[in-house]
Amino acid sequence: MTTPVLQGLAPVWTPHARLLVLGSFPGAASLQAQQYYGHPRNHFWPLLSRLWGQDLLALNYAERLDVARTRGLAIWDVYAACEREGSLDSAIRAAQPNDLAGLVARMPKLEAIAHNGGESARTRRITETLGVAVYRLPSSSPANASWSFERKLAAWREVWQAHGLTED
Repeated sequence: MTTPVLQGLAPVWTPHARLLVLGSFPGAASLQAQQYYGHPRNHFWPLLSRLWGQDLLALNYAERLDVARTRGLAIWDVYAACEREGSLDSAIRAAQPNDLAGLVARMPKLEAIAHNGGESARTRRITETLGVAVYRLPSSSPANASWSFERKLAAWREVWQAHGLTED
């Protein structure tokens, strides 16, 4: 039995984006919903809610994306497609990379790339050649239980503040 090839999501971006958050590849819940960070226990949207002082969970998905774009945030994944059973990054096989350089070239105001977790950060050898600062953030995934929400928030806040994406 062969594992089907899964297709990722299109990037969320605008030419004025200052920060690009790169995940690895959408989990099963996100693929089913066709939404970035669609698992209800993923901390991505709650983290952004705290960073921006706005309850993004009260908004529908399209409105959340509008807020992200307006605030200078782009969202994508390092892999365009892969084979995977379940949602764990450790199960990713035959990954096909996204054209990160192509997207970065369309965002002239981009200052930084933030890898959301370890699997995404494995592509640093590529992102570090793109002419912007590169960070590794603690994963927002519910599988990253070793980091508390508050500890994740502090790490994410540092990057957001460094690039003018917070209110404070």
